Amino acid sequence: MTVTASTREARSRPVQIWLVVWACAFAAVLAVFLLQDRLPWAVNYPAGAVPVADWVSALMNLIKSNFSWLTRSITAALGVPLDFALNLLAKNFKIGRGADMVVLPRLSWVGVCIAAFLAGRAAGGWKLGALVGGCFLYIALFGQWTSAMLTLGLIAIAVPFCIVTGLFVGIWAWRKPWAERLLISPALDLMQTIPTFAYLIPMLLLFGNSPVSAMIATAIFATPPMVRATMLGLSRVPSEIDDFSEMAGCTARQKLWRVLLPSARPALMVGVNQVIMLALNMVIIASMIGAGGLGYDVLLALRALKVGEAMEAGLAIVALAIALDRLSQAIARNHAQGHVYQEVSPSFWRRYPNLTLAIAVLAVTTLLGLFVPAFAAVPKAITFTTAPMWKTAVSWITINFFDTIEAFRVALILNVLNPVRAFCEGFPWLGAVFLLGLAGYQLGGLRLAVLVAALTIFCAVTGLWEKTMATVYLCGISAFIACLIGIPIGLMASRSDRVEKVVTPVIDTLQVLPSFCFIIPVVMLFRVGDVTAMIATVAFAVVPAIRYTNYGLRQVPPALIEAAKVSGCTKRQTFLRVQLPLALPEIMLGVNQTILMALAMIIICAMVGTRDLGQEVFIALSKADSGRGIVAGLAIAFIGIIADRLFNAWTAKARARLG
Repeated sequence: MTVTASTREARSRPVQIWLVVWACAFAAVLAVFLLQDRLPWAVNYPAGAVPVADWVSALMNLIKSNFSWLTRSITAALGVPLDFALNLLAKNFKIGRGADMVVLPRLSWVGVCIAAFLAGRAAGGWKLGALVGGCFLYIALFGQWTSAMLTLGLIAIAVPFCIVTGLFVGIWAWRKPWAERLLISPALDLMQTIPTFAYLIPMLLLFGNSPVSAMIATAIFATPPMVRATMLGLSRVPSEIDDFSEMAGCTARQKLWRVLLPSARPALMVGVNQVIMLALNMVIIASMIGAGGLGYDVLLALRALKVGEAMEAGLAIVALAIALDRLSQAIARNHAQGHVYQEVSPSFWRRYPNLTLAIAVLAVTTLLGLFVPAFAAVPKAITFTTAPMWKTAVSWITINFFDTIEAFRVALILNVLNPVRAFCEGFPWLGAVFLLGLAGYQLGGLRLAVLVAALTIFCAVTGLWEKTMATVYLCGISAFIACLIGIPIGLMASRSDRVEKVVTPVIDTLQVLPSFCFIIPVVMLFRVGDVTAMIATVAFAVVPAIRYTNYGLRQVPPALIEAAKVSGCTKRQTFLRVQLPLALPEIMLGVNQTILMALAMIIICAMVGTRDLGQEVFIALSKADSGRGIVAGLAIAFIGIIADRLFNAWTAKARARLG
C-alpha cells in the first residue's frame, strides 16, 4: 500500500505543477489583453509587416523571366499526351488544315460505358460492373458527357505521372532514412496542408491559363499519398522475405522490383486509390485555371447562382468519383487477397479477355460513330435535365420555410459565430505564440515548442494575423460541431453492428464526394456567408470523427472487456473506465483529421463569401499575385501543421501512458 500511495503521489505531482504553470500562463495572457492600450504591439503586430509576399513575388518573377524557356518546354512536352487524351475522350482529332483537314472521331460514349461495365465486372463482379457502367451512363443521359470526359482525360494523364513519381520518391525515402527525415516528410506535410487554391497561383504564373497548368497542379497535390504508401508498404514487408531474396542470390535491383515491391502491392494499391480521388478533387478546383470540365460548369453555375445547373454538374462529379473510387478499391482488394486473373497462355486475348473485349467494343462503336451520329455523341432526345426541378424545389423551400431558415441563420450568426469571431480576432498574437509554445513543450519538448512558436510567429509578422484568426475561428467551430456529431455516431456504430451497416455506406459516400459538391446544396438554402461555409465544412469533415471513433472502440481487446465484467463493472463503468481510455488515442487522431479536413474545406468556402485566409488566396488567384497567394497558403498550411503536430504528440503520449 505504501508503494502504491507513493507512486500515485509521484504521478500527481507533475500534473499539479503543469496546472499551476497553465494558470500563470493564462493569467499573463489575460493581463496582456486587459493592458492592450499600453501594450498594443503585443495584441496586434505593428504596422509595416515583414514584406514576405513582395519577396516571393520578386522570386517568382525572376524565375519566370529567366526560365521561361524551361516552362515552355515543359508545357510543350506535357501537352502532347494531354492533348491526345483530351482528343480521344472529349474532342476530335483534327489532322491537317483548311480544306485538307481530316477529323477523326473521339471514342464513342456507348463504347466507353460498356468498357466501364467490363472493367467493373472484371474487378468485382456483375454488381460492381453495373455500378460503374451505370455511373457513366448517368453522366451521358444527363447531358454532362463532354465535360466529364475532359475531367477524366486530365485524370488519365495526371494519375500515372503521380504514381510513377510517388513510387520512385518513396523508394528513395525508404532506402535513405536521412532523406525521409530531413527532406521528404517535411515536404509531404507542406504539400498536403497547403490549400488547393494556393497551388494554382504559381502554376498560372509559370505555365499560363491552360489544361497543362491544371495537370501540373493536380500532379503536385495528388502525389504525396503514393509516396507515403510506398514507404509504408516497403517498411512492412516481412524480414523473412527480404532474407530469402538475398539467400536466393538476388541483386539489389532484383530484390526491389521482383520481391519487395510485389510483396508491398496491397499498400501500393491503396496509395493508387488515394491518388485517383485527390486528383479528381484537384482537377475540379483546377478548372479555374483552364482545366475546363465539370468543375468549370459548377463554377460558372455558382457564380450565376444557377442552382439547378450547379446541382446537375455536381451530381455528375459524384457519379464519376463513385465509379473511380469503387473500381480502384476493388482492384486494390484483389491485389491484397492475391487474386490475379491471368492464365499462362501465349495469346493476349486468353490472358486478358475483358481488356480485349473492351478494346474491340471501343473500336467497333467508334467506327459506327462515323456512320451513325447516335454513337458519336449522346443524342439530345434521350438526355434529361433536372435543373428546373432543383430550381423549383429551392423556390418552394424558400417560400415556405424562409422565415425558419432565416431565423436559424441570424441566431447562429448573432449568438455563436460573431462572438467567437470577435474573441479570436482580438486574441493577442504574443499570447497565442506563448500558449502554443507552452503546449508544444509539454507534449513534445523544446523542439516541438520552437516549431509551433515559429510557425505562429510567421502568421503574425506577414501581416495576416487577423485573417489567420478568422480562419482559426471558422475552422475551429466547424471541427467542434463535426466532432459533436461524429463522435456520438461513431460510438453508436461501435456498439451496434446494425448501426454500423447503415453508417458505413453513408460515410463512404461522403468521403468520395469532391469538396465542391458540399457547397452547392447549402448555398441553395442559406445563401453565401459564414453559415454556409460552416455547414458545408461540418458535412465534409465529419467522416474521420465517425470512422476513427468506431475503429478505436472496436479495437479494444475483448479480453479486457471480459475482465472488467468479471470484476463487477457495469456497462457504463466498462465503457468509461476501460473502452474509452484505451480508444482515446484513436479518437483524438480522428479529431486531428477532422480539423485538417475542416481547414481544407474552409479555404474552398472562400467562394461563398468568407473573410479569412481563403479569401486572400482567392483574391490573389484572380489578380495572379503569386506572393500574396503563396504567403496566405503557407499561413494556412502552418495552421494545419501546428494542429497536426500537437495532436500527434498528445496521441503518442497517451499511447505511451497506456502501454
